[in-house]
Amino acid sequence: MELKIRDLVKRAAEDLKKANYAIALSGAGISTESGIPDFRGPSGIWRKDLQAEKKAYQSYEKFLEDPKGYWEDRLSTPSLLGDLEEAKPNPGHYALAELEKMGILKCLITQNIDGLHEKAGSRNLIEYHGSYFKLRCSKCGSRSGIKEIDLEQLREEEKLPPLCKCGGVIKSDIVHFKEPIPIDAAKRSQEEAWKCDVMLICGTSAVVYPFAQLPRLAKKHMTEEEIKMESGLYLVKQVPFTTIIEVNAEPTPLTEEGISNYLIQGKAGEILPGIVQEAKRL
Repeated sequence: MELKIRDLVKRAAEDLKKANYAIALSGAGISTESGIPDFRGPSGIWRKDLQAEKKAYQSYEKFLEDPKGYWEDRLSTPSLLGDLEEAKPNPGHYALAELEKMGILKCLITQNIDGLHEKAGSRNLIEYHGSYFKLRCSKCGSRSGIKEIDLEQLREEEKLPPLCKCGGVIKSDIVHFKEPIPIDAAKRSQEEAWKCDVMLICGTSAVVYPFAQLPRLAKKHMTEEEIKMESGLYLVKQVPFTTIIEVNAEPTPLTEEGISNYLIQGKAGEILPGIVQEAKRL
């Protein structure tokens, strides 16, 4: 690890240890290290398959207009992300879970639908864009595991779409394009972003909204700080309440706009375990 990166890793560990309420945000960049493709990167799914992107933009409308057809299509089409059942967490996922176990991270908000944070042991987890492994009622919002309903049997018996006890139509928990973020996930994420005093951002391009608004919301939270003047008098100044740390392979709009306090450039699977070790040393 380069000297500059080591210094930043130490700084991040110190900031996290001092925090009263630290949270983390994660995006596709942490899961690509587990072999899961992203969508917008240089080798992303959308760049390779324009039709897949077009279809993805139509999924929610398809569900609203023809829920039976939506489910028939989902059950007959392999996941673009590969076999998520077999996917395994990488050291970055385990490091975030370890920071939670140490009592440092209070919450993790992820854009990822792959379930790897849960597999790694993160418990106080908000899956902002839903989960591949869950189903959600479009009416009451209740969730269940994908294996709790035999979707293949329903297809064979011509009983699609699946229905909730409340009578609502069940869809995949995954949040599709043009679909509102579920109210519970949106509300809780905003609350977490507003009250945190340290935000650790890992592997997100920070261009997908409204998720990308969370660091900006945190940055708006100001507190008062007393500064002693040369005259001996004290000046009360408004300063940002939250320290925002980025761990990303490349700079993002958060870096360029000065939203983040500093960027540790590199792979999450290498940087985050270093932060854990440094935090333990401290």
